[in-house]
Amino acid sequence: MTKHDKTVGSKVTVRPVMTYRDMGKFIDVPWHVYAHDPMWVPPLRLERRFQFSRYNPFFKHGEWQAWVAYQGDQPVGRISAQIDSLHQERYGKDRGHFGLLECIDDSEVFAALILHAEAWLASREIRHINGPFNLSINQECGFLVDGFDTPPMIMMPHTARWYSRLLEEQGYLPQKDLLAFKIKVDFEFPPVMKTIIKRFSSQITLRTLRRDQFDAEMEILRDIFNDAWSENWGFIPFTQEEFAELGSSLRLLLPDDYIQIAEVDGKPAAFMVGLPNLNEVLMELNGSLFPFGWLKLIKKIRNREISTGRIPLMGVRKKYQNTPVGIALAAMVIDAPRKAGLARGIREVEMSWILEDNVAMRHILDKIGSEPYKRYRIFGKTL
Repeated sequence: MTKHDKTVGSKVTVRPVMTYRDMGKFIDVPWHVYAHDPMWVPPLRLERRFQFSRYNPFFKHGEWQAWVAYQGDQPVGRISAQIDSLHQERYGKDRGHFGLLECIDDSEVFAALILHAEAWLASREIRHINGPFNLSINQECGFLVDGFDTPPMIMMPHTARWYSRLLEEQGYLPQKDLLAFKIKVDFEFPPVMKTIIKRFSSQITLRTLRRDQFDAEMEILRDIFNDAWSENWGFIPFTQEEFAELGSSLRLLLPDDYIQIAEVDGKPAAFMVGLPNLNEVLMELNGSLFPFGWLKLIKKIRNREISTGRIPLMGVRKKYQNTPVGIALAAMVIDAPRKAGLARGIREVEMSWILEDNVAMRHILDKIGSEPYKRYRIFGKTL
């Protein structure tokens, strides 16, 4: 960890996060950056505390350091640098990441933050840096570069307009674009896709989550995901602990029919997870469930007052990808929860994120009338 504060110029001081109080300031930086941005959704401070604590299963395979930038006594920016051993196993020991970058529109502050992250990584023999990852590619990632006029969906980032410009000034180049697609829940499949679904419907069985076998079901989903995504850009596998933690969160929020599993000849082959867009509620809570925020959250879910949703996880086993059976699997797990969503007041859904060059998935989404409406970008630099 950095042992001393490092001052850049006469106005900017960057300090490492070392204490509980420091972490509070780190968590609170976005409230200052987005004070006048009506599209920003305040995260729950309690959830942020957990994410940055030793209880986050990411830290079983990742190490990190965080910093806060100050002008005088005012926190005006933050950044993290992290090294993920699972990423290094697949892509090389000289790879590291930055993330959780939030900053006012000030090139000096931004440069000071980047300098600290790069120095920390370089001291650990990292030569190739990319990001932002908060904290890994399996969590929030990318700077928003298009789609600033709408708020983010649950578990998706919203970042300031100036971030990509300031990052490119520091020598970072675009590496990969991630897209978010939006679609009305009452869409209809085109005739050609209905034909494909009908052709393979005798082989494919759809079912919902078996809650009485929850842990085993989470392992099925994890296995499909890690197989389905294994050749995608930047992929790292979900560990058992990470997926179990994700599952424990979903367990409290989701009806069983928001998780769909498709089996081919009795063997799990594809799945989809849908989420109600809790950001509709979080926008009103300003980061706190207390004293009455949790009551508001439960009430809106029970009264079906949330009108949007997100599909954050979906996968078709690799052996079925780019085949007619794969198209049928993808279409069926997308189609299955529509009636459940409509019955609970969901009218519009985001599917995110999708790699820009995922031609097969984009083709399916195009056929059902979905359009990309947000674009996120991953940047990289060689030291």
